[in-house]
Amino acid sequence: MYNIQLLNKISPSGLAILDKKNYTCGEEIDSPLGIIVRSARMHDMEIPATVRGIARAGAGVNNIPVDKCTAQGIVVFNTPGGNANAVKELTIAALLMSTRKIYPAIQWAQSLKGQGAEVTALVEKGKGKYVGPELYGKRLGVVGLGAIGVMVCNTALHFGMEVFGYDPYLSVETALKLSRSVKHATSLQEIYESCDFITLHVPLTSDTKGMINSQSIASMKHGVRILNFSRGELVENEDIIAAVEEKQVYCYITDFPCEEILGHYGIITMPHLGASTPESEINCAEMAARQLKDFLETGNIKNSVNLPDTQVPYDPHRSRITVVHRNVPNMISQIAATASGSNIHHLTNNSLGDHAYTVMDMDGGVIPEIMGRLNKIDGVIRVTHIK
Repeated sequence: MYNIQLLNKISPSGLAILDKKNYTCGEEIDSPLGIIVRSARMHDMEIPATVRGIARAGAGVNNIPVDKCTAQGIVVFNTPGGNANAVKELTIAALLMSTRKIYPAIQWAQSLKGQGAEVTALVEKGKGKYVGPELYGKRLGVVGLGAIGVMVCNTALHFGMEVFGYDPYLSVETALKLSRSVKHATSLQEIYESCDFITLHVPLTSDTKGMINSQSIASMKHGVRILNFSRGELVENEDIIAAVEEKQVYCYITDFPCEEILGHYGIITMPHLGASTPESEINCAEMAARQLKDFLETGNIKNSVNLPDTQVPYDPHRSRITVVHRNVPNMISQIAATASGSNIHHLTNNSLGDHAYTVMDMDGGVIPEIMGRLNKIDGVIRVTHIK
C-alpha cells in the first residue's frame, strides 16, 4: 500500500488515478511515501523520512524546499504545461487590457450609477478619455518560450502582431510547437529595444530576479507595456512604479499584487488568477498524480526539477534498485561493483548538475545485501528497491 499525503485540496479526477486498492490518500497520513501539494508552503515543514517524491500540481516550486529535498534524495516533480492554456488566456486578456483602457473604462462606467437618463449622454461625452490603440501591427516580445510562452506567441500572431520570442534554453519539444512566423530574438536587448509589448514567462532564479529594473527599462521603447504572469520578483517594484509615473512604461499588469504597487494609476494587479480554472486544476492534479504513481511503482522520473528525467521500461519479473547520488567520478563503477553475485540486466545513469540517478535491473541476487553495500558508498544519498 502506498500512502500519499495531501497538503491541499486536490481534484478528484487526479486522485482517481491513484486507485484505492493500492493507495491511501489524505491530509493526515502516517509514513507517507509521497506528497501532493499545490500552494501550501513546505519550507518550515518537517518532511517525513519515508517520503520519496513530492509532486507539485503546478509549474512553480517556490513553496517547496527543493535543495533540502535533494539532500534527502527526494524527487520533486512539477507539472509544466498543465495550466499553460489558462495562463495563456489570461495573458491575452491582459494584453488587450493594457492597450484599450478596458479596466479604467469599466470603473468609470460603474461610477455613473444614479445618473438616470443622463447616463447615455455622459457615456458619449466621456468615452474619449479611454481611447487606446489596437494590437494589430504592434510588436510583442515574449521572454521565455516554455509551454505558456509558445502558446502566447502563437495566439498573438492571430491578432496580426509581429511577435519576437527569446529563450536561450529553448527545448526541441517546444520549438516544434512554435509557429515559424515568430521571430527569434538573439538577446533580451533586442526585445527591449524593439517591442511595444513585453510579456514575461520565465522561472524565478538568481539570474532572472529583478530582471525588469531601472536599467533594463531605460533601454526599452518609450511607452512600452509590460505583462508579468510568471513571478512578482522578476520586476523591481520601485523601478516599475517610477517608470509608470514617468510614462516610460505606459502600463504594467501583473498577477502578483503586493502593497507597494497597489493603487498606482497605470498598474493593474490581479489576485494570482493564472491557473484558476477548473480545467487547469484538473490537468495539474492528473499530471502530478500520474508522475508520482509512475515514480513510486517503477522508479521512472518525468518532469523533475531536481533530478534528471529517466525513463526505463519496467519489468516486474526483475529486481529494480534506484540510487540517488552525487554526480562524481567513479560512482557508476562503484555502484555496479555492489551487484556481485547478481547479473545486472540493465543499468541506466542520468545526471542533472551536481546530482545523478541510476537505475539497475537485476536477475537474482540478495537485494538487502546489495542495498546495504550501496548505502556505504560515499556520495550515495538514497537507495530504493522498487517492489
